[in-house]
Amino acid sequence: MLYYLHYLKDQSEYLDILNVFQYQTFRAAGAALTAFLLSVVLGNRVILKLTSLKIGQPIRTKEEVHRLAELHGIKTGTPTMGGILIVGSVIVAALLWTRLGNPFIHTLVFVTLATGFLGFLDDWKKVTKKNSKGVSSRFKLVVQFAAAGIAVGYLYFLPATSDYISQLYLPSVKYPVVQDMGIFTLVFLPLVIVGASNAVNLTDGLDGLASGCTVTTGLAYAGLTYVAGHQILAQEYLMVPFHPSAGEVSIFCAALVGAALGFLWFNCHPARVFMGDTGSLSIGGMLGMIAICCKQELLLVIIGFVFVMEAMSVILQVASFKLTGKRIFKMSPIHHHFELLGWEESKVINRFWIISIIAAMIGLMTLKIR
Repeated sequence: MLYYLHYLKDQSEYLDILNVFQYQTFRAAGAALTAFLLSVVLGNRVILKLTSLKIGQPIRTKEEVHRLAELHGIKTGTPTMGGILIVGSVIVAALLWTRLGNPFIHTLVFVTLATGFLGFLDDWKKVTKKNSKGVSSRFKLVVQFAAAGIAVGYLYFLPATSDYISQLYLPSVKYPVVQDMGIFTLVFLPLVIVGASNAVNLTDGLDGLASGCTVTTGLAYAGLTYVAGHQILAQEYLMVPFHPSAGEVSIFCAALVGAALGFLWFNCHPARVFMGDTGSLSIGGMLGMIAICCKQELLLVIIGFVFVMEAMSVILQVASFKLTGKRIFKMSPIHHHFELLGWEESKVINRFWIISIIAAMIGLMTLKIR
């Protein structure tokens, strides 16, 4: 919205300063600052409101996992659904600072709201039923795939973006390994969004873990999306996928980073509020959609390594128990495994943050390995 202010610069020499609103870097900084300030300024009010409504985080009972219940018992009653801070801050910042006619922004806003609303329903059921179950897995997957399918379908059938999103790239490879995925685009890309959404959801189990890793992943993709929208950098220097509308997504990434940092202000250990599925499902959906917008879907495995590691630990744990009757980890997701090994929660969080930073740097390094 603020982008259009730069058109006023020709009305008077005193309005020349409005020219800065046409630059993506300036608007990205503005979006990050706006989202951060919204989260921080509104944080206390939201926490107090959630507390007054008695929307507390349910903790698994001793019958389920007695050791974990002992470790996390003190968190009982800490307000959850704080993800509304993240979702709200990102949406407001994006609407203010991005070009609203951009098709990638349309899909990002849609996926954010759809997955955020699904997470809200899940959290609401948990807190009203006073248990950790929420909505059924089947219902959750149906809604996630529906939202992802609509977003991908919009880009697939839109002439301006159809050829672009139908390509498939591998990290460090100059040219697409698949020039046109065809109708398979409507299968593979929704899987990316749904997979990312659930991976972040599984990561959200310790104070600040998911929000901290969101910052590093979001920063990396802010750089990738900026490059993807810059013709000289993308096509002549780094040889990465280019689309003139992709650069605008960097502003959305910046809004996500700002919102996550603002939320981390209250979510760092010991947390005053949890994001709940409202935040984790929407963050994962955003990251999956962002990766699609810059055609770096497979690179998300590297940059979002902590999220992938958490999801894979659950898959391996379930598969191992069903096939052999034995568990690989003391508990999954893997952050709980380290807790049960005796690591303090803050140590697990800090070391996973370090891994996330390193993974983001490795992912960015692949831009030059071609």
